[in-house]
Amino acid sequence: MKLKFKKQQFQTDAVDSVADLFKGQEKLRSTFEITNIEAIDLINQNELGIGNVISISNDALLANMHEIQRRNNLPMTNDIVDDEGAAHRSFCVEMETGTGKTYVYIKTMFELNKRYGWSKFIVVVPSIAIREGVKKSFEITADHFMEHYGKKARFFIYNSSNLNQLDAFSSSSGINVMIINTQAFA
Repeated sequence: MKLKFKKQQFQTDAVDSVADLFKGQEKLRSTFEITNIEAIDLINQNELGIGNVISISNDALLANMHEIQRRNNLPMTNDIVDDEGAAHRSFCVEMETGTGKTYVYIKTMFELNKRYGWSKFIVVVPSIAIREGVKKSFEITADHFMEHYGKKARFFIYNSSNLNQLDAFSSSSGINVMIINTQAFA
C-alpha cells in the first residue's frame, strides 16, 4: 500500500515562509576537517565535513521576516538582535495540532536544500515517543519526497553508543537529519 499525500496550501505557505526568510542567501557550503580519533596513529584518515552556511545579513533577514509577517498578517518584529547586540536567529512556525507540522518541517528541509544547498538538520523532540513518531514520518514520506525532489533524506536517531553515525552525518553532502530527544542531552 502506498500513501498519497494531498497538497495543502497552508502547508506550502508555511514551507515557503521559512524558505523565503533566507531569500538572498547564496547557495554555499562550508567544509571542516573530521579527524577519526581511532585512526590517528595510522595513515592520516581525516575527512572533510560539510556544513550549512548562513551568509545573509541581519538587515536582509529582518527585511525578509517583515515581508513574511505582512504576507501572513502577523505582528511585526522590530529586531533580531538581543539586548547585548548579538544576532538572535531563532524562528518558529506555529501550527495547530493535526495540521501536518512534521510533514511541513520535513518538506522545509528539502526546500532549504533545493534553494540554498543546506544539508544538515537536527530535529530535537521532547520525548522518546515523539522521536519514534518523527522517525516513522521520515520513513512514510521518503518515496513522496523522492518523487518531488529527486532525492531521499538520510535520517537516524542519535545514539551515544553509535557515534560513527555522526561521522556519516557530518561528511555526507546529501540531506542528513539527526533526530534526538531532549533526554539524550543529559
